[in-house]
Amino acid sequence: MSEANTNQQCLQSPHLEWRDGLPFSSRFGDVYFSLASGLDETHYVFLQQNQLHQRFSNLQQAHFTIAETGFGTGLNFLSAWRLWNECAPDAASLHFVSTELFPLSLQDMAQALALWPELAAFAEKLLEQYRNLMPGFNHLSFGNIRLTLLIGDARDMLPQLTGRVDAWFLDGFAPARNPDMWDGRLFGEIARLSHSTTTFATFTSAAAVRRGLIAARFEVEKIKGFASKREMLRGRYSAKTASPPAAAPLVSERSAIVIGGGIAGASTAFSIAQRGFGVTLIERHAHLAAEASGNPQAVLYPRLSGHDIALSRIATYGFLYTISLLKQLLPQGQDWSQCGLLQLGFNAREAKRCQEILARGLPFVQQVNAEQASAIAGIALSDGGMYFAQGGWLHPPALCAALAAHPNIRTLTATQALHLRQDNDRWQVSGASGLIAEATVVVVAAANDCMQFLPHLPLQPVRGQVTLMPASVISNRLNAVVCTEGYLAPARNGLHSLGATFSKDNTALDVRDADHAYNLAMLRQMSLQLQPDAAALAGRSALRCSTPDYLPLAGMMLDAGKMQAIPAHLATQTGLPWLEGLYVNTGHGSKGMVTAPLCGEIIAAAINHEIMPVDYGLLRALDPNRFLLRAQGLKKLTGSRFS
Repeated sequence: MSEANTNQQCLQSPHLEWRDGLPFSSRFGDVYFSLASGLDETHYVFLQQNQLHQRFSNLQQAHFTIAETGFGTGLNFLSAWRLWNECAPDAASLHFVSTELFPLSLQDMAQALALWPELAAFAEKLLEQYRNLMPGFNHLSFGNIRLTLLIGDARDMLPQLTGRVDAWFLDGFAPARNPDMWDGRLFGEIARLSHSTTTFATFTSAAAVRRGLIAARFEVEKIKGFASKREMLRGRYSAKTASPPAAAPLVSERSAIVIGGGIAGASTAFSIAQRGFGVTLIERHAHLAAEASGNPQAVLYPRLSGHDIALSRIATYGFLYTISLLKQLLPQGQDWSQCGLLQLGFNAREAKRCQEILARGLPFVQQVNAEQASAIAGIALSDGGMYFAQGGWLHPPALCAALAAHPNIRTLTATQALHLRQDNDRWQVSGASGLIAEATVVVVAAANDCMQFLPHLPLQPVRGQVTLMPASVISNRLNAVVCTEGYLAPARNGLHSLGATFSKDNTALDVRDADHAYNLAMLRQMSLQLQPDAAALAGRSALRCSTPDYLPLAGMMLDAGKMQAIPAHLATQTGLPWLEGLYVNTGHGSKGMVTAPLCGEIIAAAINHEIMPVDYGLLRALDPNRFLLRAQGLKKLTGSRFS
């Protein structure tokens, strides 16, 4: 049950050996970096030949994207990060995208990077988030530096990307030792993601690589290689049809408004602010997190499926992303605890679901029997199930406050947005007393109140009540969150959170004894013999915001009125009527702490014209216009528009 073992169980092994203190791949019979000097090699081959010092120093766009084949030890990423910090404008951001089929273990990664003490400060931050690695998309955030690490074959992962790359690091093991990667599929995807000022550099000068890049319409130059290596390749994309990306100029005004101060609004404002935008966050209540995000405890739990479907992927990616945010923003203890979470197989149906999920071999969940579950929980449990060592609980208002504390965010509380209008290329938000704010971008993240501005959205209010139960001698032994159909969290300030009910189309906010009884019944599913005094119970009710398919809505909006005027047989992806600069982040139901922050990151990346942090299939599933398009018989189109 050690973290090192569970994090690697479904990742392909690199077959790494340590020879004379240096990492060596027995799978490919090659070293990970130059024996002369790996750091100098990275600087010469990738940084210098892509002219990154000059390009970073003279950057005129809001962000820069580097993509890499072969993450390896992370040396290239850390070197680019260090160079960026030395010479790039403070207001700009760097996005580094890398593929890796055979990722190093956390221990091997740490040992390899320890060879470079000059990178220690950067390596420490990387290793803290690298520990949650899993197959597919892994999005790691370090302030204005972001790393999207794609675990899988580069030829399979690159087709899932949307956006544009400014510089390529074509790394990995030599073509003679790893011929499968260096083929026409790879070069075709590199070309698809490039534009007229995209450059590349690679350590190899193999004829097959040179021919492949030329066939993909790159200008290729052969130059002196590093140290004893005779030659290497560098060049740029030459296709005349590939225009540069529509990145926001660094010098122009970059402003945004976010309506709604719950977890969706606060996390979206934070992600946008991280990219150098000035953000106005508008909340109608006297303080943030006043509605569904205001519960004293929420559990960190990805609701998974036995199959790789969109609901399971957004839960997985969002779970890991929220954890990384918490580690950056809040100290553990009072406001969040990574105490672990148990999902019990308390009946035949749930036991079957647990087995289907465990069969997928996901690296962050493991099987436990009743004895193991009891040891983890600290109290006797009659059922085993699944254990999420990275799970736990958080105090949502504290996370919202930490997110909104970003220096680029101006928070307006007790301010109700009533009207939204577009004036040329600017959006104006007004209230009862007139104009509140205007900006080039606005994100509506106001849960069910989003329908005030976009009445066609198929949102559904869902009442939920949480029971607050005083801790007892027995219940104080609880060390981890325990879930059945609901959850019981370890005590915070002497109270356990237990819940929650899920009542569709019920908007009443009174606290009900019947709902307390429903929540307490879940204790019997956990086999817990707790009989709290009914008079000592407290509670809180709020309205969640759900969608018909239980997936959030995240992205830019279409003009619903103009869509109705477009005949179905004439509709094309490029001809859709966009409401430029208008986005939504809503419909998270009971999973907002897991899904809303990642959706905020997706929206911020779209606003900033970046490579998207999740795969294209998931972007389509989150498309906020999907119900509108389906209603008009346009299921094959997607209203999600990304660079």
